[in-house]
Amino acid sequence: MKAERLSDVPDDMTAALLAAGLPVDDLAEDGRTFYRFLLDGQTVGFGGYERYGEAALLRSIVIAPGKRGAGLGRAFTEALMTDLSAQGVTDAYLLTTTASGFFQAVGFTETDRSSAPAAILATRQASALCPSTASLLSRSTKR
Repeated sequence: MKAERLSDVPDDMTAALLAAGLPVDDLAEDGRTFYRFLLDGQTVGFGGYERYGEAALLRSIVIAPGKRGAGLGRAFTEALMTDLSAQGVTDAYLLTTTASGFFQAVGFTETDRSSAPAAILATRQASALCPSTASLLSRSTKR
């Protein structure tokens, strides 16, 4: 597996996120870091984050439909967490309406929104793009 940092948001990433029902309205805004995940030179997924000091919001982790179930989502999530940890981020958060079980299996726990940092709650994801019914999960970047 190889992670390639993206300098812009490519059309194939936008298409993959839309196909997975994930928001795309704020992808090009400042403060986002996205990666293309490659296996044997072929794109198999995308993912990224928004960093806010010692906290980060994981964003848009998506695996190509034909590649799901092979452990790639776990590997990509861990790669993002390692990257965040190396930058001094201590806690990662995410919002999801459909993947709570997956993220709990990789160590995230359901978190009450009132305990999340104000910067995370002020993101477009938390304040506007994700429905209020989305679960907020969190995890330390150290394992």
